[in-house]
Amino acid sequence: MNGQYFAIFDTALGRCGLAWSERGINAVQLPMGAEDKTRARIRQRYGDITESPPPAEVQAAIEGIVELLAGKPKDLTAVVLDLDGVPEFNRGVYDIARAIPPGKTLTYGDIAKKLGGVELSRDVGQALGRNPCPIVVPCHRVLAAGGKPGGFSANGGVVTKLKMLEIEGAVVNYTPSLFD
Repeated sequence: MNGQYFAIFDTALGRCGLAWSERGINAVQLPMGAEDKTRARIRQRYGDITESPPPAEVQAAIEGIVELLAGKPKDLTAVVLDLDGVPEFNRGVYDIARAIPPGKTLTYGDIAKKLGGVELSRDVGQALGRNPCPIVVPCHRVLAAGGKPGGFSANGGVVTKLKMLEIEGAVVNYTPSLFD
């Protein structure tokens, strides 16, 4: 198998997309509100890639994502990712995020400390904002200080992040205020 491929699939959040190469999964696209928008976003980000039925290992990853978003505590750490072109620092952030189990959270500061110091918190946030494989790299499980949700770059923003955490059974003690 050569090249880049993608598939669209149903989840509890809506129609998601997933892109892969022969080396592994390199993108997960959360729903954009309508399937044609999700498909367009994949092509916008990855060029003229081929829509294709997924091979077995990719289908297994899709099934895991579907189960997780249906509220089953599915472990996706075995999903093989192709992160060629992703900076080494970001890959370190993603490795730590992938170790956070469903229903649990860490803060940007927690991850920054593991990478060398709390002063890296902003860099951790920026790396998570560029995460090409949300859900498989569960950036939604990373919160800002004080249990605030922090940012979320997927369609729906923080509302989507909080919904994903709720589906997983995570306890987020957060009440938005006018000053957030």
